[in-house]
Amino acid sequence: MAETEALHALRPFLRNWVWEHGRVGTRYLDCTQGEVRFDEGKKAHFASETHLYVSLLKDAAAAASVAPVIHEGGLVRLLRAAQQGRPAEAGSPAEVQRAVQDCVELAVISAYQRDAEEARTRYALEPMFDDEIRAAVIEDVRRIWVGVREQLLRYDFTIFHGLPQPLLISDAPFIDWRMRAKPALPLVSMPLGPHSLLVGTPSARTSRSAPLLWKEAPVMGPFRDHNQYQVDSARRWLVATSDEMLVAIQPRFAPSVRADAELTSRPTNA
Repeated sequence: MAETEALHALRPFLRNWVWEHGRVGTRYLDCTQGEVRFDEGKKAHFASETHLYVSLLKDAAAAASVAPVIHEGGLVRLLRAAQQGRPAEAGSPAEVQRAVQDCVELAVISAYQRDAEEARTRYALEPMFDDEIRAAVIEDVRRIWVGVREQLLRYDFTIFHGLPQPLLISDAPFIDWRMRAKPALPLVSMPLGPHSLLVGTPSARTSRSAPLLWKEAPVMGPFRDHNQYQVDSARRWLVATSDEMLVAIQPRFAPSVRADAELTSRPTNA
């Protein structure tokens, strides 16, 4: 029996970047090698890194052993409707609300992987058993991200569609504009397709989430730096709609340049 391929949190999103003109597949930059590549088919096999799944429920004591349950049919329907700018095809209000929460869940999973990897590397230097390292990594992730998830549950969300410039998506696509933008912007975002973006903003409500809003975006406006933030966050891969977009940023990920960047950014011991 063929072995089942592990679920990757971002593969549902990557379907919107599949190229179907002559060849079916995905154009991506391998950030570890600095090479532009083409992944045949629709399954985005290049997105194969192993994810650690941590329960971010407030009272949870341990990480989930498997990926969270996602209603993939509803999620895919929302992603397709967002890319095409057709809110009527996104599903019922309840289905849309669930799909938005699934988007947020998967965005957060992709975001805390770096914290998990850095914690794992740090604890691996200590005289600890594997299960002790795992428990410590989980504790670190929860300390940072439980509060973030609680905040996001109270956010209002809008899908901006019809963006005039194609968006990049990286292995860490969630952007907290409160931390990244200068001056800071009170929003978070997750790319849903090359021309659609899910944006969350703080809400004063204390009850149920507000319905998802849809807005056409003929100009990039405050999202003009989105692609730069994707490049800054990428460690494994970047996906675009054309080779030209990837070739333009390829020099940044040349092995020698990447090694120098990692060396200068490495913290020193006091």
